[in-house]
Formats: sequence, C-alpha cells, structure tokens
Amino acid sequence: MTPLWIALQFLTRLPVRLAGMPTPEQMGRSLLYYPLVGALIGGLLMGAAQLLEAAPLALQAALLLSLWVALTGALHLDGLADSADAWMGGFGDRERTLAIMKDPRSGPIAVVVLVLLLLLKFAALLALLEHGRQLALLLVPVLGRAAVLALFLHTPYVRAGGLGEALAKHLPRSTAGVVLALTLLACLLLGGAWMLLVAVVIFFWLRRLMLQRLGGTTGDTAGALLEVLECGALLALALQLGS
Repeated sequence: MTPLWIALQFLTRLPVRLAGMPTPEQMGRSLLYYPLVGALIGGLLMGAAQLLEAAPLALQAALLLSLWVALTGALHLDGLADSADAWMGGFGDRERTLAIMKDPRSGPIAVVVLVLLLLLKFAALLALLEHGRQLALLLVPVLGRAAVLALFLHTPYVRAGGLGEALAKHLPRSTAGVVLALTLLACLLLGGAWMLLVAVVIFFWLRRLMLQRLGGTTGDTAGALLEVLECGALLALALQLGS
C-alpha cells in the first residue's frame, strides 16, 4: 500500500505519514493511484456538497472551490502559475523557460492566469450546482489526475534530478495503460462523451506545447495541465446544460 500513501501524501494535504523513505520503484508505482486519489478528493467534495445543500448556490460554489484548493494545498495551481510566467517570460527559449519555472516568485501573468482560472471554475461549479450535477465533483478530479498519469506515461521528463524523474523512470507502463483505460471508460459511462472529448483535446494541445518548448514535461507543467484540464472539463459539462 506504500505507493497509495505516497500518492495521497503528494497530491493532498490529508494527514498521511510514510513509515520510511520510499524506494524509486514505489515512487513510480504511486502514479498508478493518481486517479484513485482523484476519486477520494471528488468523494469528499460530493460529501461537502450534501452538507452545504441548504446554503445559497453561490456560497456553495465558493466554499466547494475553496475546499478543492485546500485539499490539494494549491499544489497544481502553483505549477500553473510557474508555467504561465515561464511561458510568457521564456520568449520561446527552452533554458530560459526552465529557469523561470524554478523561480519561486510569481509575476503579474501568473496572478492573472490564476484569477481567471478560478473564476471560470467557480462559474462552472455554480451552473452545475444549479442543475443538480454534483457528479461532476467526482469525475473532474479523477480525470485531471488521470491526465497526469497519461502525461508521465507518454511524455519525457526533462528536468534531471527533479521530483518527477523517479516517477517517470519507474512507472509500470503496461499497468498504467490498463489503469488509464479503465479510468477513461468509467468517466465516459458516468460523465458523457462531450466532457471526455474536451479533456482529450486539452491534453494533446498542452502536451504538444510542452514538447515544442521543452521537449517534454516537468512537475510544473504537469500541474498546469491538471488545472487547465479540470477547468475545461467543468466548462464542458456546464456548457452542455444549455444544449
């Protein structure tokens, strides 16, 4: 069970403690549990939605989004901020882009991107709650973390010595393919083809940008992918309500 605890400790702020230093193989296998961690996050969000059902809808959406961010410790939002700054400030240069990502400071581009993304997530959540579509709270976190698994499975990790190097190197590739297939099938059956189609398009678009600029992915770009894909999936579900 150590790989699952690794995934929980890394992806959430739940009080998980490891018995000792994990091996590189355990680190790699932890990626297999990312969709399951997404399901846990989604389950907690759905439970919170039930507790908040008497509150005004806008307040529900704001509190659920705040809980969503708190459960993950804003880990992926940090990756999005770093990636946004690096993409704009890197001027197309690989080394400059990688260097900016390591800078802990956030510039105005990062702030604008974060505000817009959270605003879009809030608006989409509000629309979904108005129509009683709480199932999105479960599906979207699963899909976002499955996208990270797919990214590490199919994209080189480019930062030597980075946290993701052991993940990418020791990921069991055949098992990862099975986990991804089962996760996508479940999302398709529960959430519909439109949400999944939008998520797949976002995945390949962002992966292509990473390959063009960096030749692969980093931990920051993986976090950015997760956040943008989650936002896109929420918007896809919300826009479908009017069709």
